[in-house]
Amino acid sequence: MSNNKYSPAEPFALKDCALIAIATGRKAVNLTELRDHIRDVNIDSIYHHFWGGLLGARFEEREFNNDIATWCRRQLREPALAEQLAVIDPVEHKDLEDLRRELLEIIDDRLDESETAHWLQASRPFEFIRTQLVIFDTGTRLARPEALAEVIPELSTGTIFYHFIDARRRIQGGLDDFSYWLTGFEKPYTALIRGLAGIDPFFSSLSQIREKMTKICLECRDRGEE
Repeated sequence: MSNNKYSPAEPFALKDCALIAIATGRKAVNLTELRDHIRDVNIDSIYHHFWGGLLGARFEEREFNNDIATWCRRQLREPALAEQLAVIDPVEHKDLEDLRRELLEIIDDRLDESETAHWLQASRPFEFIRTQLVIFDTGTRLARPEALAEVIPELSTGTIFYHFIDARRRIQGGLDDFSYWLTGFEKPYTALIRGLAGIDPFFSSLSQIREKMTKICLECRDRGEE
């Protein structure tokens, strides 16, 4: 992770991205197998099953925001467990390993409290997928923060995903790329950074995140508080 600020003279390079889903070959048909795979599967798989659905194509509205909760509800018929898993917000975790630990704790608690949970078989297996991110340079450069209000409404969802979500894996402190860039200027841009930090990316679609970012940038610019 990087902990160096941008130079104020360094333009912001806008990137786009796409997610490639790669099968791990791991499958679970019951809760015990699910727990065992979560314990040692590649961390990129945990990332995929929580964040991949934001950028992936959707043919129906998701009932829950992560794949594991959805599987427990639809295939394993464990609605109470599914509800517990569904409220997990990965943004509140310091890293993906911390997220993995919470998943294991919740599943272990369920296994401890119910004998039935050990042998209950899913109608379809849970297939562990990992994510590979492919990054594209858009060629667009931003020289000053004031340009954000004009540019953000036109950004693709892939660009929003890369700079506002995936950045949190790359930058110390869990900052998005925009906030990280803003910290490199002599002017504090406190209101704008605070506004962006108030957006929870996990419980919004990428288009909703873009709308919220646009609103914050416009309000800060109009008040002269950027």
